[in-house]
Amino acid sequence: MTVTWTSGYNIDEAVPFVEWGMKGETPKRSPAGTLTFKQNSMCGSPARTVGWRDPGFIHTSFLKDLWPNTVYTYRMGHILSDGSCVQSKVFSFKSSPYPGQDSLQRVIIFGDMGKAERDGSNEYSDYQPGSLNTTDQLIKDLDNIDVVFHIGDLPYANGYISQWDQFTAQVQPITSTVPYMIASGNHERDWPNSGSFYDTPDSGGECGVPAETMYYVPAENRAKFWYSTDYGMFHFCIADSEHDWREGTEQYKFIEKCLASVDRQKQPWLIFSAHRVLGYSSNSWYGLEGSFEEPMGRESLQKLWQKYRVDIAFFGHVHNYERTCPIYQNQCVSKEKHHYSGTVNGTIHVVVGGGGSHLSGFSSVIPNWSIYRDYDFGFVKLTAFDHSSLLFEYKKSSDGKVYDSFTVSRDYRDVLACVHDSCPATTLAT
Repeated sequence: MTVTWTSGYNIDEAVPFVEWGMKGETPKRSPAGTLTFKQNSMCGSPARTVGWRDPGFIHTSFLKDLWPNTVYTYRMGHILSDGSCVQSKVFSFKSSPYPGQDSLQRVIIFGDMGKAERDGSNEYSDYQPGSLNTTDQLIKDLDNIDVVFHIGDLPYANGYISQWDQFTAQVQPITSTVPYMIASGNHERDWPNSGSFYDTPDSGGECGVPAETMYYVPAENRAKFWYSTDYGMFHFCIADSEHDWREGTEQYKFIEKCLASVDRQKQPWLIFSAHRVLGYSSNSWYGLEGSFEEPMGRESLQKLWQKYRVDIAFFGHVHNYERTCPIYQNQCVSKEKHHYSGTVNGTIHVVVGGGGSHLSGFSSVIPNWSIYRDYDFGFVKLTAFDHSSLLFEYKKSSDGKVYDSFTVSRDYRDVLACVHDSCPATTLAT
């Protein structure tokens, strides 16, 4: 488990640490590293000019050798130069299950949330009207959540660095209690001539620096924000849609390695995610382009999803909710809509970008693969009951109630079964 916080203390002023241990036992201390970033690390305006504000110092500590499924308490602290100590209040978390462990496991996924003000003021003219509702619903149900994935477009700071503090303060009740994993979005990374795949100014000159510094993810290089991670019976492959994902690229090789590495007998639920819609969406501007996807989105990746039998692919960027049938090459491979069982014939694609930012309209054309569309704010909850049973629920942020759902029931042999374009080679030898 990693713990990250910000302070005004540099390493020559104080030594950062986390004091932690099993609930009720004598705590121990683990050291923390200290990072920051400077104005000249920003790629352009406003982040480099009027939007700049010193972020202070970002400290990260790694809490290791945890017992699975165990409640730990912790608090952050600093040993000052005069020998005195300052510490935060006490927080707690429950450590993750052992990979493959058979137990109840609950995952939240959404994108594009942003932040908002409790007093109703908003410098972005109501740009993220659903943000507080989503945050509040997650806090309300926190006892029934194990891990959260926020798949890109976090605060929409857009180069105004102080707004990162506003966002992290808003989500602190969540992030201090359960793992909060992120993906990189266009509003974190994109800036012309900075190495992003899209040559747009969407990050406001941040070019990924605040996100990559403030949030630790298990990537080999956080400037290339793709990584794999496990939670019990789930295996997640998180792609970075702001870097090239097409066949032959470094990221494509990572994606295939990530999908191929999972042992489906132990971790049957294989999830792919990226910020932009690399799969399917009937969003209005995708409809005008005629492809119902991010340009070049699924052409290289769909054969990997099929080959490795990805259960669900999640995307943000489009600010609404949509779920497809299990699909491959633009064709539904199942007529079922709510209760899937047996062989994994195709991947279900889900757009869950209604975390809080202004909503995106749908195309007037409804493709035959689109099962459910919702022009509203919301998030998805996955509940794995065991190795054979998964529940998918889409909940609205306004009331926390379920508006779309399905179940998956299957055995290990169903994952292994031969389906179109994913049949392993066989021999006639005996």
